[in-house]
Order: sequence, then structure tokens, then C-alpha cells
Amino acid sequence: MRDQETYVPFTDDELEATTGEFELSERQALRRVPGLSTELADVTEVEYRQLRLERVVLVGVWTEGTQADAENSLTELAQLAETAGSQVLEGLIQRRGRPDPATYIGRGKVDDLGAVVLSSGADTVICDGELSPSQLRNLEQRTKVKVVDRTALILDIFAQHAKSKEGRAQVELAQLEYLLPRLRGWGETLSRQTGGSGRGGGAGGGVGVRGPGETKLETDRRRIRHRIARLRREIKAMRTVRQTKRARRSRNSVPAVAIAGYTNAGKSSLLNRLTGAGVLVEDALFATLDPTTRKATAPDGRIYTLSDTVGFVRHLPHQIVEAFRSTLEEVAEADLVVHVVDGAHPDPEEQVRAVREVLAEVGADRLPELLVINKTDAADEETLLRLKRLWPDAVFASARSGRGLDEVRAAIEARLPRPAVEVRAVLPYDRGDLVARVHRQGEVLSTAHLPEGTLLHVRVGEALAAELAPFVADEGRVAAGAR
Repeated sequence: MRDQETYVPFTDDELEATTGEFELSERQALRRVPGLSTELADVTEVEYRQLRLERVVLVGVWTEGTQADAENSLTELAQLAETAGSQVLEGLIQRRGRPDPATYIGRGKVDDLGAVVLSSGADTVICDGELSPSQLRNLEQRTKVKVVDRTALILDIFAQHAKSKEGRAQVELAQLEYLLPRLRGWGETLSRQTGGSGRGGGAGGGVGVRGPGETKLETDRRRIRHRIARLRREIKAMRTVRQTKRARRSRNSVPAVAIAGYTNAGKSSLLNRLTGAGVLVEDALFATLDPTTRKATAPDGRIYTLSDTVGFVRHLPHQIVEAFRSTLEEVAEADLVVHVVDGAHPDPEEQVRAVREVLAEVGADRLPELLVINKTDAADEETLLRLKRLWPDAVFASARSGRGLDEVRAAIEARLPRPAVEVRAVLPYDRGDLVARVHRQGEVLSTAHLPEGTLLHVRVGEALAAELAPFVADEGRVAAGAR
């Protein structure tokens, strides 16, 4: 029996302080403490929200596809680990029909993994998949170091990069939902709560042998459930604010364009180039978590919005998709999705498939899509020719060099929804407010100035067309304006 002091319950401060509120530099500084023993002590899954990733060994199970696919997946895992602040020492892949239900990799290979961990001096093993609680526990017991799965790693990166109140709440919700089924502990202090009628001293309980009531583990679970419920209420309120803003844009007939794509494909760089948004651009995975919306104007005067969104990744944890659903609705409610693809990536086809999979989860797969192949300045000609054959309607550009941006802008504006009603109206010169609204919300086909007012030939929505009805021009005025 292990000592009762091995399990330490949450305090309110700890529950708040381990959910991504530290800046990236502060979190890394806290992790990098040299000279500590890496041998596994009695830990609880609570520590998975305070990942201390330093020297890691990566492990993947290759179940389908080609060897190149398996290596690309492990390479991406290495980039994720480095983004989280770790140093990758080794990468191992095992070919299996399916992961072992007890130890993820084959049970005989666990000893080989332990030998690699020992020889390399690693303090953490990261598995390229989501592990069950029993797989985590078994691997830790056999390798004697902390074991982290892909989901926990992505959640940790999200916690480091979330800055807004909504982003932090969404990440914390995802972390707690991941953590809840993985809480565990040892020792009699964590014994089950036992009932008993007071009859005798058998296994059913009784005087002197009943459990201690609600255990520390059960207390933590209850408190986490309460925290999850509170976070869901907060996020729901934030969703209402977001929906109100979208409804206002919809009333004003402002088309919405969402920039989506794989993480680090260059979405923020493209937004900056198109609108001068000034969004943080960093060569790191998930550098952007908080969506940014900026206004843009087409040459014909139509105003539309461009929104940068969180990047996707293959096997994106379902907790993230659910927690960020209110943010991802920015994509689902858009009129057009600009799907940015990293043209210099070894496997852009897999990136497109992964992004479309997530878009389908939030109902955005029904929207018009414009593929933009970015980073063409870093891709070789053979790759670009292959992608042009694969996606003939895509636009090829480089947000860094500026090449192809005019084509991107023109392609976006050509795909914007056009107002439904065509109107010719003469607006008095004292109705400049209405003229401004027409320019803002409609498509101006021609303008002429008559003695009595401004003659406009426009396409507008039904609501604005009704407001223009009293000013509709007769054929004589139209002919005069044409002369």
C-alpha cells in the first residue's frame, strides 16, 4: 500500500493557475528546471495540465497508409512537441494492424522503448495518438517516465497560445473534459466510499469498516464537473455576443469570408496582406487561436469581412472541436471559405483532407470554397505543377513575397454573393446617408448626377430595395442620365 500523502487534491488556486493563463515564456521558464530526477513517482493525471516537456522520445503506430504517411505524421508530432517547448531526441514507429489495447505499442516493444528512454536520458514519451487511461498508466509503469499522448500535447499548446477570455475558457474546458476520465490515485485515502447498514463487519461495511465518505478523488471529480458546467455557461454567453455581431452584419448585408486551413499554412499572413490587419505571424503551430475579423472593400464599393480562424491539424482532438465550436461557427456562417494550403508541405493533400473533415463537423462543408495554395516561393516547380493538375481551380500565391495576391483578391470578390434586386433610382442630394448605404451594402453599376439628385444603377438586397422604391427613376430620367 502506498503512502496516503502521494495524492494531492486540487485547491481553487491550482485549478485556476493550470489552465493556460501563463505567457509562453513564463511557462517554458517554469518547466526548464535542470537536475530533477526523471523517474516516475506517484503522479496523478492532474499533472498532465502542467506538462513539463523537456527531453522527449516520440512513438507512433503505423496502422495504414504508406511509410511516408507514417513518417510525416511523426514529423508533425515532432513540430508539435517543439512548439510546446521540448527537445526531441528520438522518433520510433511500429508497424501494427492496430494499437495494442493495453500498451499502445506491442508489449514486447515496450522494453525496447524503455531502453531507448534510458540511453537517451529522456524524461517524457509522447505517443502519436490518443491513449486510454489504462494505456497511459501501463506505459508509465513500464518505462518509468511520464507518458503524454497527442491530445494532451495539443491541449498544452492551445493553453500556451490562448490570449482572449473566450480562448482561455475554451481551452480550459477542453483540458478539463480530457482530464476528467483520467483522474486516478493510489492508497487507502482514495478508497471507495462504502455503504453499510451497521450489521456485522463483513465486506458490505459496518461500524468501524465503512469508508471515509467522499474521497479526495471524488471531491476533485465533483469540483471539475462544477467548473466544466460554469465554463459552458460562460462560453454560451460569449456565443450569444458573437451571434449578435453576425446578425448585425447580416442585417447590413455585409458578406463574410472565413480564412480556414491547416495550422501554419499562412492564414494570418494572408489576412495581413489583404487587409493590413497586423495579426501576429509566427512560424509555429497554432500561433493563432483567437479569431480576427477585418473589413475589406471591393473595387465596385462592396464591403465584406475577412476572418482569420484557428488552424486545424490531423486528428484534432474532439474536445478542441467541441470547445471551439462557437469560434468555428464563424466559418460555418460565412458566405465563402478561403481554404489556405501550404504548397511547400510534403503532404498537402492530407492537409486538405484533414481540414475538410473538421469543416464537415461544424457544417461548413456546404459552403463555397476557394483553394489558395500559399508559400509558392518555397515550393519546387514539380510540386506546383502536380498541385495545379490536382486542383485546377485553385489560386497560387505567396503571402510572404506578395506574388499572386491580386489574383487571390479578385477570386474572392468574384465569389462574393451579389445583391438580388437591380434598381435605378434618383436620390435627392440631401439623402447622402442613403447613397452611402447603397455604396456600403450594394453593388453600384453606374452613377450620374442630375439637377434633382444622384442617379444610381445598383444591385441591392430586398430590404434596401424597398427603401429605394419611392425614388425609382422613370425611363426618361434614366435616358437623360445616360446622355
